[in-house]
Amino acid sequence: MNDFPQDIYTEQQPAVDTLANLGPLAGIAGIWTSAGGLDVNPKPNGPQEQAFVEHVECQPIDAQTNGPQLFYGLRYHTHIVKPNEVETFHDQVGYWLWEPATGRLIQTLAIPRGQTAMAVGQAAPNARTFRLEAVRGGETNGILSNPFLEYAFRTVSYTITVTIHPDDTWSYEQDTVLIIPGQAEPFHHTDRNTLRRIGAPTPNPTAIHARPSGY
Repeated sequence: MNDFPQDIYTEQQPAVDTLANLGPLAGIAGIWTSAGGLDVNPKPNGPQEQAFVEHVECQPIDAQTNGPQLFYGLRYHTHIVKPNEVETFHDQVGYWLWEPATGRLIQTLAIPRGQTAMAVGQAAPNARTFRLEAVRGGETNGILSNPFLEYAFRTVSYTITVTIHPDDTWSYEQDTVLIIPGQAEPFHHTDRNTLRRIGAPTPNPTAIHARPSGY
């Protein structure tokens, strides 16, 4: 059962200023960095801990509609390297989306290893912490992997918990559960970091256009 309207075509009139309508995502809008990340990944002889340096950019997009459904959101890019190295350790792009009418949060993600996912959660507009989840086989919060990853490092779930701090930082904890041939138990591939702001977000295009001349 759902509470979707019978009219699936008529669009809402969105607000112009995305930054003012991001709900719990407002605290991650902007440009961020940290050298304090920690990744725990699988190796033949057991888990390996890897420190990392992270740069994240989360920029507001114009409101998006699916008929009566309305999202405000951020387009993001995450770039990670190992300390004192230039080669990319992890690269990720996607969107953070907030649906005010339902309190639904969505994170879409794509990485250049041949994998995509969509994680879903719920939060109040003023929430300072929220959790999203994607699961293998989920029709609305699923995970897709290329054939080798599906064979060797099968992802059965992905969760991310975000916490917004009062000192203009935010942190996350991720847990990606993998099934790996030869290992009796699922492996928890974890990542965590606390990011500090180094740049303000750029207003979404419609908001910039709507500013008075000379603003």
